[in-house]
Amino acid sequence: MLSNIRVVLVGTSHPGNIGSTARAMKTMGLSTLYLAEPRVQPDGHSIALAAGASDILKHAVIVDSVAEAIADCSLVIATSARSRTLDWPMLEPREAGEKLVASALEGPVAIVFGRENNGLTNEELQKCDYHVAIPANPEYTSLNLAQAVQIICYEARVAHLEHEKRELDKGRSVDYVEEKIEYPFAKERENFFEHLESTLLGTGFIVKQHPGQVMTKLRRLFSRARLERQEMNILRGMLTSIDKKMPPKDDKQA
Repeated sequence: MLSNIRVVLVGTSHPGNIGSTARAMKTMGLSTLYLAEPRVQPDGHSIALAAGASDILKHAVIVDSVAEAIADCSLVIATSARSRTLDWPMLEPREAGEKLVASALEGPVAIVFGRENNGLTNEELQKCDYHVAIPANPEYTSLNLAQAVQIICYEARVAHLEHEKRELDKGRSVDYVEEKIEYPFAKERENFFEHLESTLLGTGFIVKQHPGQVMTKLRRLFSRARLERQEMNILRGMLTSIDKKMPPKDDKQA
C-alpha cells in the first residue's frame, strides 16, 4: 500500500534536500519519489544525506511538470500554507495521511511538495484535490523541505498501521463485505474540467474575453465534493448531451 503513495518534489533547487527527502521517506516505509521539473539532479551530496536510502534516489522518476507527475493518481494532496486568496479544501496532516492510505489501496496517490523558496503556483495547487497545512509555531513556521516530508510520511505510516489493525479485526468476521469506490485519475479530472469549460464557453455562461474566476470556483467545488469516477462519467455525459443540443459553430457565428 505505501508504495502507492507518491512523494512529488517540484522545482527542487538543492540536491541535499532530495537526499534528505529519500531518507525521510524510507524511515516511514515509502519508496516512490517523483521529481517534477527539478533544477538540480541527485548527486553525491544527495546520496550522502540519504544515509542508506540511495535506492529511492536510484529509482526516482524525473518528469517535466506536476501534471505529468500526478496524471495517473486518483488522489492528489498539495502541501501549502493556508491562503486567503485560494480558498481550497484544507486538511490537517492526520487527515491527509488517512486519505492517502485509504485511496492507495486502489492505486497511485500523490503528496506534492513545492519549491524551497516559493512553494507551488496557484495553477499547480488547483490541480490537487486537497491542500494540507502543517500547524507549525505561528511565530516560527520555518520547516525545511525534508522536515515537511517527514511529517506527512509519518502520518501516512500511522494511518497505514491503523488500517492493518482494522483489517485484522475484519478478517475475524466472516460477514464483513466492503464496497470499493473508484475515483478518477488526475488526468481524467483535467479532461473533465476542460470539457466543462468548453461547454460553458459554448453556452455563453463563460465569456471568453472576461472569464473571471468561474472555473477556479468550479474546480474548488468539485475538489471539495471528491467526485467518484461514476459520478464524473455522468457529468461528462450531461455535458455531451448539452454539446449536442447546441448549434454548430458556424451557425452560432452566423
